[in-house]
Amino acid sequence: MPQIIKTGGGLFSSGELIRINPSNNTIEVSTNGGRSWSPRCTNASYGTFRDLLLVGSEILAATSRGLYVSTNAARSFSPRCVNTSYGDFLNLQDEGNTLLANTTKGLYYSTNGGRSWVRR
Repeated sequence: MPQIIKTGGGLFSSGELIRINPSNNTIEVSTNGGRSWSPRCTNASYGTFRDLLLVGSEILAATSRGLYVSTNAARSFSPRCVNTSYGDFLNLQDEGNTLLANTTKGLYYSTNGGRSWVRR
């Protein structure tokens, strides 16, 4: 099942749904509640997308090449943390002031928006 996040609007109001399509490793967007999807980001240089997490106005993407951040609703991404000593990022979770990342080298936490990580 692809990871889906909602941006803009409230719980029941309109906004965008953004998801990973693992069959072609793209980020897709829906503006009609998921009835149809359009490509949003198709750049393979980020690696394989594995997880998305909305943190404030940023979207974090866990990929096979590290952690990337988007400030333009997943149209493009910039490296946030590509240090291989953490292993491959598999999934992310927001715990308020702390982010958690499950990686191939264990569980890590970040208190600075994912710029650096500490093993838990």
